[in-house]
Amino acid sequence: MAITQDTVKYVAHLARIDLKPKELEKLSQQLQEILGFIDKLKKVDIKDIAPTSHILPLNNVLRDDKPGESLSSAQALENAPQRQGKFFSVPKVIE
Repeated sequence: MAITQDTVKYVAHLARIDLKPKELEKLSQQLQEILGFIDKLKKVDIKDIAPTSHILPLNNVLRDDKPGESLSSAQALENAPQRQGKFFSVPKVIE
C-alpha cells in the first residue's frame, strides 16, 4: 500500500492537524518507510520460533500495600479554586 501526500493530507484533515508542505512530504515519506519495513517483517519465516511476549524475563516490582496517612478534607481542598462545603466544585459540562 502506497502512502501518498494526498492520503496524509486527508488523514491530517480528519485529525484537525495543520501540516506545512515540508512536514507533509516528510511524514508521507516516513510512513511509506514504516510500511516498507512491515512488509519486510511479513516475509520473515517464524514458523519454528516459539511465541513470547518479552525477550527478557519480566518481574513486576511492587511495594507492599500498607495503609498510611491521608489528607484531611481541609488539606485536600486547601488549593481548590472553587469548593462547596467539603467538596470540590467544578463547572457543569454538557455537550
